[in-house]
Amino acid sequence: MEGLLPKLPIASWVDIFVDWLVSNFEFLFEGIAAGLEGFVEGIVLGLGFIPSFLLTIILGAVAWKICNWKIALFTLIGLFLIDNLGYWDNMLQTIALVLTSVGISVIIGIPLGIWASQSKTVGNIVIPILDFMQTMPAFVYLLPAIFFFNIGVVPGVVASVIFAMPPTIRLTILGITQVPKDLIEATEAFGSTTKQRLIKVQIPLAKPTIMAGINQSIMLALSMVVIASMVGAPGLGADVYRAVTQLQTGTGFEAGLAIVIVAIILDRITQNIGKKKQGGTA
Repeated sequence: MEGLLPKLPIASWVDIFVDWLVSNFEFLFEGIAAGLEGFVEGIVLGLGFIPSFLLTIILGAVAWKICNWKIALFTLIGLFLIDNLGYWDNMLQTIALVLTSVGISVIIGIPLGIWASQSKTVGNIVIPILDFMQTMPAFVYLLPAIFFFNIGVVPGVVASVIFAMPPTIRLTILGITQVPKDLIEATEAFGSTTKQRLIKVQIPLAKPTIMAGINQSIMLALSMVVIASMVGAPGLGADVYRAVTQLQTGTGFEAGLAIVIVAIILDRITQNIGKKKQGGTA
């Protein structure tokens, strides 16, 4: 088969397309990079302004309010351990990267999911793209991100957004399309418009499912922090990557443990937000 047909120059086509984008839209990429970098630094400075013990107490209180005393106790102990091990500042960098990535994923993903749930044409276009985004190895996203945004936190954010966005879109579509038909028929019987039905019935009932999508996006963004560190993104991922390259098993375990603690805290809090919304809707 190799000799029957000439090889398609897909790699050359991709390189030409990327070079064309960089040449013609460099000003746009520079603006996006400056905005994202400033936003991440703003979050880090804002969180860093609060003393570590006070921020630990605040997050523990939030966990108690949203979850229960067990998660609150875990939050207090976990954050105290991270601070004790000397990873507090890098944890803030990681949280800033995750919050920025997930925030962009939500801002783009939820409206796109709503649109796809209301239009079969849009859905037929979006779903294959989501399949492509989720099956493509995460490392591949770093290559164009480096070309467009150079080394640093920005390509890490961009790659994390691409990797973390699909669950938000998918579960937004799922939540809205799974609203019981009898409720939709009832709203139509009362003469509600499509917009009214969407805003007052479908989206409120879909909130728990949408929150589950956001929860998954947070976990996927956290899973990208080590990969993002390969292109210069700061944070706990950089500590893990440095430990791997220097064969420092203990340091790698400490940084990995810090990532796990942050992941559990964010996971439990966002899960319980979804459950509370579900209970309130019911």
